[in-house]
Amino acid sequence: MQQSKHDMTRLLNENQSYTFSKIFDLKIDADELAAEFGYSFERKRLQLPQYPGELSTIETIRTYIESVMPYVNLANETSRREILVAPVVLEVVRQTQAELKIEYPIKVTEQLQGILDYFLRSKTELLVIEAKREDLDYGFTQLISEMIALDRWEKSTDQ
Repeated sequence: MQQSKHDMTRLLNENQSYTFSKIFDLKIDADELAAEFGYSFERKRLQLPQYPGELSTIETIRTYIESVMPYVNLANETSRREILVAPVVLEVVRQTQAELKIEYPIKVTEQLQGILDYFLRSKTELLVIEAKREDLDYGFTQLISEMIALDRWEKSTDQ
């Protein structure tokens, strides 16, 4: 995501308050929301750095999740977050020793505010994980609003 000079008709009402989840519900395309805040959005394959350590516990986590799946209803976001995402996030924390904040509230403006499902921060990097419903397209829109908020939050003088 990069900042751009794109100017267009406002998608969000400047006089209205929005949360990240409300932005998801608006069903705005990800690239249009990015442009709304002066950013651009591009879908492309990323070459992320690989973790050099041993990941032997991943198989244990997979086995655990598969063993409870027949008994858990994953119909809502909270159940998916707790059963599918949390065990993996906790292993990432254990391996990287990053600081984890769960349901972390952030407010930059009335249009950029809400709760981050998982916010991990190390000395040099941060990671935001949004446990989403089945609609990944608009899940990306929500994640973009969260990333823009974090970008502006990180650049503010009081952070």
